[in-house]
Amino acid sequence: MKSYIPKITSLFLVALMVASCGFEPMYSRKSNVSNAIPNHLSQIAISIIPDKEGQALRNNLIDRLYSSGYPTNPNATLSVSKINEVRTELDLTKSSEATRAQLRLQSTMILTDKNGVVLLSHPIQSITSFNILGSEFATRVTEENARQSGLNELARQIELNLSLFYNSK
Repeated sequence: MKSYIPKITSLFLVALMVASCGFEPMYSRKSNVSNAIPNHLSQIAISIIPDKEGQALRNNLIDRLYSSGYPTNPNATLSVSKINEVRTELDLTKSSEATRAQLRLQSTMILTDKNGVVLLSHPIQSITSFNILGSEFATRVTEENARQSGLNELARQIELNLSLFYNSK
């Protein structure tokens, strides 16, 4: 029984330290005020993003940010610059054929208020990879899947940056 006392005491002290560190859930309501992060996110207008990849990213952001439809009177506007895509071939065989490729998607997000004042500007980037297969069709399918995965990651990063911004306010 005596060997458990230090372990129980250590566990109690760790729990006490975590409880007193100021940790609070990011998506909780602060003091019953209606300015919770999801409410802030649902009041952001999302500007048109150029190209097919930009449209897919914008659709992902709409799914993530708007729980009750497009805002009628948005408090801020989110602009995302054109997505820069770089494909790098990796893993070369002896015959100099690539068997793997990397897809890097880069952009910049800018959050502005109603007056056009920049509230937040942040670069975003995702890196995915895919196999280059013997069939060109199969390679295109895996590349498109990697691209969609990268766009989902960009949307996740934008949502996280916006959430952190509104959490610090």
